[in-house]
Amino acid sequence: MENLALKMQERLPAELIAFLRIAGKGAEARGQRLYLVGGAVRDLLLGRPNLDFDLVVEGDALALARWLAKGEGIGGENEKGGERVTVHRKFGTAKLRRGSLNIDLVTARSETYAKPGALPTVQPGTIRDDLLRRDFSINAMAIDLSPGSFGRLLDPHSGRSDLEQGRIIRILHERSFIDDATRILRALRYEQRLGFKLEKNTERLLRKHKSMLDTISGDRVRHELELILKEDRPEKILERAQALGVLQQLHPSLRGNGWLAEVFGEARQKAIADPALYLLLIVYHLSEEEIERFIARLKIVGELGRNMRQMPRLKGDLPALADHALPPSSIYRLLKHYPPGLIAACALASDTPIVRHHLELYNNQLRYVKTFLDGEDLKRLGVKPGPRLGRVLETLREAKLDGQVSTREDEEALTRQLMGRN
Repeated sequence: MENLALKMQERLPAELIAFLRIAGKGAEARGQRLYLVGGAVRDLLLGRPNLDFDLVVEGDALALARWLAKGEGIGGENEKGGERVTVHRKFGTAKLRRGSLNIDLVTARSETYAKPGALPTVQPGTIRDDLLRRDFSINAMAIDLSPGSFGRLLDPHSGRSDLEQGRIIRILHERSFIDDATRILRALRYEQRLGFKLEKNTERLLRKHKSMLDTISGDRVRHELELILKEDRPEKILERAQALGVLQQLHPSLRGNGWLAEVFGEARQKAIADPALYLLLIVYHLSEEEIERFIARLKIVGELGRNMRQMPRLKGDLPALADHALPPSSIYRLLKHYPPGLIAACALASDTPIVRHHLELYNNQLRYVKTFLDGEDLKRLGVKPGPRLGRVLETLREAKLDGQVSTREDEEALTRQLMGRN
């Protein structure tokens, strides 16, 4: 078995190495074994940064976490040092935060699936059981943290060979995508992030079982899609998903085409890219009915769902913004009821330069214009509280947008005029 202690020393922060040694020693003192597993091992071998670390203990994870919380390793009570331990007794897990590092501690376990798409039934197991439940071979490696074998690599599924020689994404067994079809989306995410390729049989099974995505709840599918949209180039993953028929499985009208790559890239150039904006762009060309089906499938709620539902109405208003002579007040009047995120998405998506200009003008300038006078000022000038006061405020704002007033005195004069006074 290869020992990675030297590589760990070279590539991981010294404070983390010290903590891992203390944690491994503490586990052994309790008759347990502790391992670093998953993505941290993969990225260590690739030389990629990773500040999220998963630790698996053959034994009682919560007991070890409580020991660490006493200050033996993580200093759980010393908040000034940026260190904290959060225990989740219901799930038998603990989250340790040490400065910028996030460390999850769980008990080694095995999993069984009652039916496709169901959450697994778990029970305590060995480290080999725990690695067998992983999604891909490159994520199914572990490093022993016990004092006598610190740094020893456990690689029962030949993940290192797939990582460094084959450069492939390979599932661990034939039922992998049937048991948990979210692995389909994760496979594409890792493939594009790492510049790897799906192993031949893995791709065959992915194509064969892509319909199993229908067994996954909308919340879980949305979570995986959001993780895809947090990647550096999510459009590459969506393009690959379309080529394999995966994107259409989520919604038959979705497309991961060149247009999407173009607008995603522009969003990043403007530093406004985030998963919510990407999702609005993904549904931009869908009809109202198709958007509703997409929202229902992914169980999208809150502001994002409201923005998606307003997309068809805003698109219907866009032709009114195509007039070069449109005054700022008219632009403001057309757009003031729409949220900025939706306007930003339509600005990126529009192929009419003047429409795009007016959308960006509103988002970047017009919506921030405020009058000198507020409601209290208007009441002192004799405007009675109620709808009329709001109308006067809006008239003042539109006058300011169009350059008809520029000072507080101008606004007071216009208010008196509106009130029929000299």
